[in-house]
Amino acid sequence: MQLHQIQRDHPLKTEKRIGRGGKRGHYSGRGIKGQKARAGRKLPLQIKEWLKRYHKLRGFKFNPLPEKEKIAEVNLETLEAKFQEGEVVSPQSLLEKKIIRKVKGKVPKVKILGRGGLSKKLVFKNCLFSQKALLKVKDLGCEIKS
Repeated sequence: MQLHQIQRDHPLKTEKRIGRGGKRGHYSGRGIKGQKARAGRKLPLQIKEWLKRYHKLRGFKFNPLPEKEKIAEVNLETLEAKFQEGEVVSPQSLLEKKIIRKVKGKVPKVKILGRGGLSKKLVFKNCLFSQKALLKVKDLGCEIKS
């Protein structure tokens, strides 16, 4: 007889059947009474409690708000340097002159800020303005189209 030919007299015991007498008896390793000793016990998942406490997720089923649209900011001093008299300043023209970049594959909205001066009459299309920039542009007599 070889070692690999030896067979068991009895099969391996796979599941614990409780309360059937013997040395373990009625409680059979479950302790005495309480929720965990009962059949069909259901306890809340601990991970849910941890997720609720984690402030960035804001609860178990949190749907975050959609992101706000990015706005590219351009100062008047930049426009003075890059544009000629009478040219159109729009998000597309700023993109072509590489003053702004696309955000997630889209051309962003553009806001003109008031730093620097402007001496050329330009035509503005689809641009937002700060108060200071709007005053400077209107004083110069530039055309603003929406």
